[in-house]
Amino acid sequence: MTVGARDGAPRQRRDARRNRELLLEAAHEVFTEQGLDAPLDVIARRAGVGNATLYRHFPTRAALVDAVFRDSLTGTMDAGERARRAPDAWAGLTAYLDAVFSTLAADRGSNDLMTTHLRGVGSLEAVHEHNRGTVDALLSRLRDEGTVRADVTTEDVLFGLAALGRAVPALTAATTPPPTERAAPGAATAAPPDAWRRPLALFLAGLRSAPVAGALPAPALTAAELGEVLRELGPHRTRAGDRAPGA
Repeated sequence: MTVGARDGAPRQRRDARRNRELLLEAAHEVFTEQGLDAPLDVIARRAGVGNATLYRHFPTRAALVDAVFRDSLTGTMDAGERARRAPDAWAGLTAYLDAVFSTLAADRGSNDLMTTHLRGVGSLEAVHEHNRGTVDALLSRLRDEGTVRADVTTEDVLFGLAALGRAVPALTAATTPPPTERAAPGAATAAPPDAWRRPLALFLAGLRSAPVAGALPAPALTAAELGEVLRELGPHRTRAGDRAPGA
């Protein structure tokens, strides 16, 4: 009986660790697909555990979100540090925003985190503060150089980036056809999955103190593609997990 008790505790700890890992994997998948407002019971089902197990490990949504995205948020801060050290402030700003928007396009959960505010996520608070500091430092250098408009504030830039960032998942989803359509002979060619580069370039051009000529980095949306983007932006958009089989 004593031996069994000794064996039981390590097994329970192993099971608890495994359940935590399963929950984190499932949460990352679901948050990436559906955003941070995805139902928690969907995450528990995908992990193969009950809701009680989920809440035992993560008593709040904020605790789960923090555990899932902590590492990726650290990567954003690393990109900010590289941008601050860049010899050319404009190149540093554009490279930083390229890294940030690539993350926003690839992961709807990260997009929700970085373009809105969720209370109780400690790592997120640090990233928002670091992001503000990065933009502020680069803008200060650009003003000294006369590269950007003198009246542009850090808040102007952060607001514009957040508004544009919120549209990135819809833009990406609407301009990337399903794999079956991409493989079909004669299928229509969609705009590239990095179509967000065009509106970001237009936004950055508006910050400059003088116009800079040059081709935009992605094709313009067609009327049909714009319609799909607007549909994806609406509250009626179809979640990945809700689509009918084969849709």
